[in-house]
Amino acid sequence: MARSEIADFFRGRSVLVTGASGFMGKVLLEKLLFGCPDLRVIYILVRSKRYKSAETRTEEMLKIPLFDRLRNERPDALQKILPVQGDITQEELGLTPDNKARIQEEVSVVFHCAATLRLEARLKDAVEMNTAGTWRLLQLARGMRSLKAFVHLSTAFCHCDLQELEERTYAAPVDPRDVMRVVQWMDETSLDTITPSLIQPHPNTYTYTKRLAEQLVSSQFPDLPVVIARPSIVTPAWKEPLPGWVDNLNGPIGLLVGGGKGVIRSMHCRGEYHAEVVPVDLAINALVAIAWRTGAFDTRPQQIPVYNITASAMKRITWAEVLQKGRRIVYENPFEMTIWYPDGNMRSSKLMHNLCVVFLHFLPAYVIDFLLMLFRQKRFMVRLQHKVQAGLEVLQYFTTRQWQFRSDNFCSLQKQLSPSDRAMFYTDFEAVQDEEYLYHTVLGARQYCLKEPLSSLPRCRRNLKILYVVDRLWSVAFYLLLVWLVISYSDTARHLLDVSTDCLKSLPMVRAFSEK
Repeated sequence: MARSEIADFFRGRSVLVTGASGFMGKVLLEKLLFGCPDLRVIYILVRSKRYKSAETRTEEMLKIPLFDRLRNERPDALQKILPVQGDITQEELGLTPDNKARIQEEVSVVFHCAATLRLEARLKDAVEMNTAGTWRLLQLARGMRSLKAFVHLSTAFCHCDLQELEERTYAAPVDPRDVMRVVQWMDETSLDTITPSLIQPHPNTYTYTKRLAEQLVSSQFPDLPVVIARPSIVTPAWKEPLPGWVDNLNGPIGLLVGGGKGVIRSMHCRGEYHAEVVPVDLAINALVAIAWRTGAFDTRPQQIPVYNITASAMKRITWAEVLQKGRRIVYENPFEMTIWYPDGNMRSSKLMHNLCVVFLHFLPAYVIDFLLMLFRQKRFMVRLQHKVQAGLEVLQYFTTRQWQFRSDNFCSLQKQLSPSDRAMFYTDFEAVQDEEYLYHTVLGARQYCLKEPLSSLPRCRRNLKILYVVDRLWSVAFYLLLVWLVISYSDTARHLLDVSTDCLKSLPMVRAFSEK
């Protein structure tokens, strides 16, 4: 292969990754080890969880299919992943003095990916993880002797009050340090009370605390080689390491699975708006290239570098197009345990959506729970629909609005890569074939998230045909009931009108007037 400038930059270097157990973090580990085989070591900050040590959690993580390519082609590379016991929500990141000294002595590139992605998280939890955690990591980075790049993973929606987002930082409405102090001394009940007014105009604590974190990162420039990367909504992998790889049901994947299983049949969405999504492998390739661009050159820019990793500047697809193409693929590759025929739709009218929620979500849910009660089975559909609606309320903020992202820095980044790096660390959205990508996305959600083998597809296709008949019978019965109610209402109204007329005619005044 031709010489890789990115691989040369990482040769012999030690890297620190936070959030390595997350969706993007795992893909980042795999790509660094595969694309930069001569890097020295990758330290990952891992906390103990459910009585499992950092080492045990790392061993279990490396067994998933995501790392099959490394196991088959470069098995020794996995030995370069060194878990370090730590927690970004604790002082000093929960590091022992020895681990802290070793990291500050050896690490020259930092990827800060750790964050809570729960849009509905309480403010205290979001601040501790997204804002204060970033500040603690920056303090650790200040002691790194040979730091070349500190890549902070933000989000393209951290300034969602702006319709147009440029590749620069914006001042936060309040001092992030003040917010960190407030959540420390204020009790959670009082904090929950003031949260809506405090985070305005943000719709949730996630975007608000990520905005505060950007301000903290920006404050360290130019003392530290910091850079901010803002991907839009991250979706399953396009090509690497596995087409369709995904390990969670967040965002659009949750909608895909919910719609495919017939649980979600209406979505409040503006179909003509652009779907601001980015495949995870393209986003990770961009992160690695950004680290190279930041650390490989001695000259420092005048302002902190910011990259909007968004597709709209190069390729646009609307939510309506995603639904149209995705629905056809789901029909051809249905999920197991489908509750209802997946025939949902998006509606721009909030009123129409709410009506559909009543008749298409909750009414069938009550019917199914009633049947389960008759057969002495555990009821779950109504409870599930309440959870679905809570999730939809959060997501619909992003599907009923449109932003314009400036991506000049991101677009020019690929042009600066050598031909070999352009092939290895690809970020070309125009090369993504929509239907092929959606096909792998559906199968990826099926295999990797839901653990449904592809061998069950023939059976699921037969079940889908049965559900189609049931759905059409239900629709016919519903409309017949509606017509019956209208006719019954009309007969009743006509009868009441006749009775009222007779009563009026019986009144002496009316009778006398009519006789004249």
